[in-house]
Amino acid sequence: MTLRTRRVSAAAVLATAIAGCGAPATQNAQLPPIDAQAASMREGFSTMERLVEAAKKEGSLRVIALPRDWVNYGEIIDTFGDEYGIKVEQLEPQANSAREIEVADRLKPDVFDLGMDVAVDKAVMFAPYRVQNWHDIPDHLKDHRAAWYAAYGGYMSIGYDPARVAAPASFADLLKPGLSVSLPGDPREVSAAFNGVMAASLQGGEAQVQRGVDFFQRLKSAGNLATSPRTASVVVDWDYHNVERAATGKGWKVTVPKEAVLGAYYIQAINKKAQHPAAARLWQEFLFSDRGQNLFLKGYARPVRMEAMQMRDTVNEELAAKLPPVKARPVVLTVPEIDRARAYLQREWAKKVR
Repeated sequence: MTLRTRRVSAAAVLATAIAGCGAPATQNAQLPPIDAQAASMREGFSTMERLVEAAKKEGSLRVIALPRDWVNYGEIIDTFGDEYGIKVEQLEPQANSAREIEVADRLKPDVFDLGMDVAVDKAVMFAPYRVQNWHDIPDHLKDHRAAWYAAYGGYMSIGYDPARVAAPASFADLLKPGLSVSLPGDPREVSAAFNGVMAASLQGGEAQVQRGVDFFQRLKSAGNLATSPRTASVVVDWDYHNVERAATGKGWKVTVPKEAVLGAYYIQAINKKAQHPAAARLWQEFLFSDRGQNLFLKGYARPVRMEAMQMRDTVNEELAAKLPPVKARPVVLTVPEIDRARAYLQREWAKKVR
């Protein structure tokens, strides 16, 4: 199965495809007035055609912290803008989640893309909205009030150079002599590195930060801990980063240790103060449509609706086959677990590892 490449001529036709609805059109005069602040498409717009119409009248969408080379966001932004004739203004593409919140009142983004801990903490800033595919999102990856909801994510993986390293089956294999193992940064500052430590800490489906720190202390003592991912023979990082590196054809391989599957997802939310509320809601419908989710997959991220899409045969299997296989259900850390682990790292990492 491949992604649909034929461009649809009319935005209203694409909207109907996203909605998965073939019901006959209803005259707008017979429908209730549009409420662009509503918590669902049906409540606020009645039909996707009316949502598209309202969003096109607004004409703009302001996104923040979306680098074009991150999980295929460049193509996602361009496709959305082209299909609906909406100008997408990209604010501070390199900002992190904390920065998004810090500048929200000044820059006024319509939508956010955040780490879960920040989204949970700042939920009061978001306008509740249930996309049409709401039921496909696992319960632990969405707010029951619909203030925030995960769109895509990844699993912590081991990327390695097969010319220098035998394929590792577990984190314990990284202790073998002669390896140079790197995290993508300082785990006290970089989210991917923090999650690398937590993945190494998993035992029996339970994460315990002390085990992760102790593991990297052992790597350092063995002389296997490298400081730069560029020169290391092994890099512990999200699979979408390692698979993207493997796709360059430079002999990089990727595996997810079967006994230590750690997942994390990025959260979408609509700014309660959005200046383009209809466009913000149309953006969410697009991201959570089959097409939007497959565009994330094209960027090697795992769509949050992937399991439901596989059941319905709407996932792009060619793209899915590029991801390392995973059979176990991933562990996703809760916000309290993240907070406790980060506090421990701040106290102990420098003493034990650095």
